[in-house]
Amino acid sequence: MRRRFLLSTAPPPIMHLSPARRTGDHIGTVLGVRFVGVSALSHDGLVRDHNEDSLVVGPWTLCASVSIVPATMFFPIGTPLVVAVADGLGGHPAGEEASSLVVTHLARVGAAVATEAELRDVLEECNRAVHAEAEHDPERIAMGTTIAGLVVGETDVLIFNVGDSRVYAVEDGRITQLSVDDNEPPARGQTRSPVVTQTLGGRFDLGAIEPHISSRPSAAPSRYLVCSDGLTDAVDEATIAGIVHDHDGGEAAFKLWQAAIQAGAPDNITVALVEISDDQGA
Repeated sequence: MRRRFLLSTAPPPIMHLSPARRTGDHIGTVLGVRFVGVSALSHDGLVRDHNEDSLVVGPWTLCASVSIVPATMFFPIGTPLVVAVADGLGGHPAGEEASSLVVTHLARVGAAVATEAELRDVLEECNRAVHAEAEHDPERIAMGTTIAGLVVGETDVLIFNVGDSRVYAVEDGRITQLSVDDNEPPARGQTRSPVVTQTLGGRFDLGAIEPHISSRPSAAPSRYLVCSDGLTDAVDEATIAGIVHDHDGGEAAFKLWQAAIQAGAPDNITVALVEISDDQGA
């Protein structure tokens, strides 16, 4: 059943989980410590009857739950910080279980992921875990999920994905896709096929995965958007770019959700805006 929302033009109060000083449009420093700020929310949209998206930010998870009040968290740069979105596979059983399992695992081990090889190993662990969980319950056979996100380290940011959830760099008034969509070629008239070519789980047998992993320096001020296709299928990239150019933090996350709702929100919507500062002042 399609749901109706009365949308306010103003974002709700932002849930701040840790204090930090803001400098311009980016997260500032406290006592000379550089911080990364993450603002995130997840919602089931207007058509789906439940949310199969899950989200991880460091040790914090939001598993197949709904929150339209953006949570904004701050973490000192140093220990690896995983920020990722998992979108449970539609048309397969227990998508919410698969996405929840993956983000919970990433929350547990993410702080030890410092290299591309370690990240690849962890994603393969997630793939095996989803398959193993499905084997124990006939009602979960072939459950699966996408995954896309970042690992923010002291000097580098690792970008990764399996499936068609996305990671964008936000820079110079535009967004640039850093992830690689795992989709079949689109049919005539489609911008993107809904059929994904690889996921974590999602098969009757344990299939190999080939995660897309790249890296960028984390030293410069930078912003990233991690999201499920519930945002990008409903809202065009020019509109997304305009929103994250005009707004930051929790306000930007709320405005992105609002744009998806106004576009009909046929799928679950999950967004995480990551903001890294180069401000070294006290």
